[in-house]
This record gives sequence, structure tokens and C-alpha cells, in this order.
Amino acid sequence: MSEITAINKFTCPACGAEAVWSPAKKALVCPYCGTDSPAELKSDGILIEEMDLLSALRDLPKDKRGWAAATKTVRCRSCNAVSVFNEKRIAQNCDFCGSPSIVSAEDTDAPIRPSSVLAFRVPDTRVREEIRKWYGSHWFAPNKLKSKALTDTLHGIYLPYWTFDAHSHCPWEAEAGHHYQVRDDKGNTRTETRWSHASGLVENFFDDLLVPASLGVHPNLLADLEPFPTTTDLVPYDPGYVSGWVVEQYQLDLIKAEEQSRERMIAELERLCIAQIPGDTHRGLRIQPTFSSQTFKHVLLPVWLVTYTYGTKNYQVAVNGHTGKITGEYPISWVKVTFVVILALLALAVFFSLQE
Repeated sequence: MSEITAINKFTCPACGAEAVWSPAKKALVCPYCGTDSPAELKSDGILIEEMDLLSALRDLPKDKRGWAAATKTVRCRSCNAVSVFNEKRIAQNCDFCGSPSIVSAEDTDAPIRPSSVLAFRVPDTRVREEIRKWYGSHWFAPNKLKSKALTDTLHGIYLPYWTFDAHSHCPWEAEAGHHYQVRDDKGNTRTETRWSHASGLVENFFDDLLVPASLGVHPNLLADLEPFPTTTDLVPYDPGYVSGWVVEQYQLDLIKAEEQSRERMIAELERLCIAQIPGDTHRGLRIQPTFSSQTFKHVLLPVWLVTYTYGTKNYQVAVNGHTGKITGEYPISWVKVTFVVILALLALAVFFSLQE
């Protein structure tokens, strides 16, 4: 798990403070004096680069790595997060676990630079309100949890993802089973299966298959944050877009991410092949997938994150920063669970007593 904060510092021309990218204004805005800062940010989506996967796995050029800015790297001793900051910033607490136990880690390898960004579109004011509603909708959560100002810890973060494209060619063979009814001498029927050879071909294009590279957000939440409109709304990466935001640096590298994407592609091809098999059932499916025109992107996707501790356990609530979709964790009040169980048992007792 790792993160980058303020990769490039953009100075306000009026007061000299750090300007922050505003999704609403689509400009760099000073949070202190309100001045809009000039910024030349790329916005032509066709400039987003799809990189050849096989070439990158062999040897990625150095000019595709790093953040093109002077940085300082630190590691959290508590959760092992690696954070890269503007060299003038003083590291404080970890943005994921809140620990102040941070040490220098300047030996971290330069990461593959993102090719594109999906900008925040949902403002924090709306997110805070939606999270309050979300908390209130979970009756089994402890009452004390609902009364706490948990949205005070809300902060925006750009999560690292890999996307993979590939054309697939997948011949398949299997035995197709056709059920039929057989009647014996006593008039009883039974189902038997007639087996026959079947074969076919699946052609499929995988477009922007997402593989999350975040270890900062709990894995069970990542899938629920999707979908992200990466095929339509991405913009080419520019440090200005992430100025003032927290950015997590990937620790799932390209090789491991490609392995995950390949497993998911093969699983999807198997599902598509099964759909082509005639009859009522099948057995012995054999597929022979091949892939061509394989490309990838490293992208940053926007998420609003709340992290809190209740009892001895850490919980997170995450919101898709582009669509507003909410997913999260919360503790269970066993007092409420016990109360519901007792009510259910009483209801059953009354029901059976009325049946007698």
C-alpha cells in the first residue's frame, strides 16, 4: 500500500499558498483567498495512451516512470503504506490508518506513471449527506456510531488501477448432454442423458478490464465501487488534476495485475463458451484461448474515503467520486441482534400455540 500527496505543488499567484484542483470549476483554486490559478491541463481524451502490454512486460522505458517532480518518500511502520510527498511537505500521519509512526524510505522504485485520470465529480457536501443517510439506514449498527461525526474524517483520494484490453480467440470442445425421459415396466419415469460431442468458437474483445492496485482501501469494498466510466470520461494525466488530493501509489505491479486480468478473462471466456454449448447440461469443457493486441493503462480513479475505529477494529466507508455510489463497513450491535432473535422466537411460539 502506498500513496502520493501533492505530487506537484501549484502556487497561488495572489497569496503564494498551494492551489488545489477544483472539480466544480475545472481549475486550480486557492483554498485561502479563492483565486483561480492559471493551468494548462490536457483535456483531449484521444491523447490517452494505451501501452503495448508485451513490450512493457519486457522493459518499460524510464521516461514512462516517476512523477516528474522532486519528492520525498516515507513508509508507515503500522500499515506499511509508502507515501510520496512534495519535497517541502512535512510528513504527519498516515492517510489510511492514522498512525504517526513514519520513517524515511527513499529506496522505493519509481512507479509507472499514470496515463489518465477520472476526475472527481461528486462534491464533498453531497457525499457527507449521503454517508449520513447510509449510516442511518443500517438499523443493526450501534446507536453510538450514528451519533458520531464520522464524516469529519472524509477525504478524497485517487486510487490506482490497471486497465487491460485484449482481443481473444477461443475455440472450445465439450460433451453436450440432452435429457430425456424413460418409463420402466411399472410406469415409473426417470431422467437419462444422451451425450454428444460439441464444439465452437468464441471471439471477444475485452475493453478496459479493471484490476485495482490499491491496498489502502479494504479489498471487499473495491468491487462494490465499480463501475467507473473509464471508456468514456478519462482525461490524460496531468499533475494539476491531483494537486491538493491524496494519491495512492500502486503496490500490485504490472506483472501481477496482468496475471489477475488473464485469470478473469479466461473465466469470462469459459462462461461465454458454456453459453454456446447446446442441450441441458455439459461435461469435459476444454478451451484454448489466445490473446492478441494486448494493451494496458495505469489510471487514477476518484474515491471519497472515511476511515474510523470502533472498539478494536478499523472500518471504512468509500464513495465513488464520479458516480456517488456508496459502499462501506459498519459494526453490528449484538444487543439489537439478540433483541430481534428473541422477538422472532416469541413470534414462532405464538404461531405454534395458535395452531394447537
